[in-house]
Amino acid sequence: MNVKIVKGIEMRGFLLTLMLALAGGAVFLAVQMPVPWLLGPMVFVFAGTRFFRRVKPAWPQPLRHFAAVVIGYSLGISFTKPILTEMGSQLPTMLLLSVLLLLLCAGIAWMTARLSGLPYRTALMGSVPGGLSQMILLAQETRGIDMTVVVFLQVSRLMMIIFCVPLLVFSPLFGGVKHEIEAAAGAESASWMGLLPDILPYAAACVGIALLARKIRFPSPFLLGPMIVTAALHLSGVPGPVLPNGLLDAAQVLIGAYVGLLLRPEELEHKLKFAGIALLSGALLLGGAMGLSVLLVELHPVSHATAFLGMAPGGMDQMGFIGKEVHADIATVTVYQLFRTWFIFFAVIPLMRFGLKRFGIGRSRGEETRRSARSIGS
Repeated sequence: MNVKIVKGIEMRGFLLTLMLALAGGAVFLAVQMPVPWLLGPMVFVFAGTRFFRRVKPAWPQPLRHFAAVVIGYSLGISFTKPILTEMGSQLPTMLLLSVLLLLLCAGIAWMTARLSGLPYRTALMGSVPGGLSQMILLAQETRGIDMTVVVFLQVSRLMMIIFCVPLLVFSPLFGGVKHEIEAAAGAESASWMGLLPDILPYAAACVGIALLARKIRFPSPFLLGPMIVTAALHLSGVPGPVLPNGLLDAAQVLIGAYVGLLLRPEELEHKLKFAGIALLSGALLLGGAMGLSVLLVELHPVSHATAFLGMAPGGMDQMGFIGKEVHADIATVTVYQLFRTWFIFFAVIPLMRFGLKRFGIGRSRGEETRRSARSIGS
């Protein structure tokens, strides 16, 4: 008899996923891979769940929400008044770089459509880094979109970026990072005992604002809600503790396992073809992000690692984790990621929705459904 947990989640599937995630983190830590507790679970869960086919993998949603709250707090506590003042002067740069990155994504979508035979609107939905959940919701609301392809392109790009960005940041391309890590190695350590009692008002505020943000359908409520309320409390003078490394590692495991379960290539026909296209588009996006980071370094006094993590379209939570590992300027990374997220959510997505519905962008006189069926199959 199967034992159920958290709204019908199967216990065996959850335990299998958890063991794979912990094993992946331990192995990646042993071989000294960067960000081991994020990358290891992601890779082991993705590969292991295809090896143990008799057990359906499962991951309770509250675990992902808990990890997002932890990440949101850790990002929000890094904000200070001088940093926000500096960020205010960089708003034009944020807008410029966000627009350039989105233009690159539109070009990659055009290339994807030409190489695959997909309608442009489907390729565009799979190429814009607007947050996985937001882009999937938009795709579901739009007629003629092949959801299998959109999810595959979004998730494969996300996994590729999460895996490649740490390797690039720790590589000789960012030569100053090792020195920064060594200098900061003993700078600030946190203990579990040091959490109390200062963490209590933050915990209550983070949970409360996350639930409220979800109720009003705020984007990424369990990440952005806690981050905003934490930053507000910290800037107003309420003392907040730094989180222990063990708690941050646990949050990485929860996120890594979740991302590892997202990609399901078995649901896609012509797997090799679309895997190649996804790898190519991800490489082009990473190259574009690196180019924009060079421009950011020329315009403002930030390190190459900070600039690259601010530009990399891999998600605010993952880039924040990696930034902590290399002791980049977390607040700068977060502000650039946050600005692009909000710009996409409040400006680009509404424009995309209007254009797709009003003008039928990417649709050629009803041929979209037939072309999608020929190219992919559902």
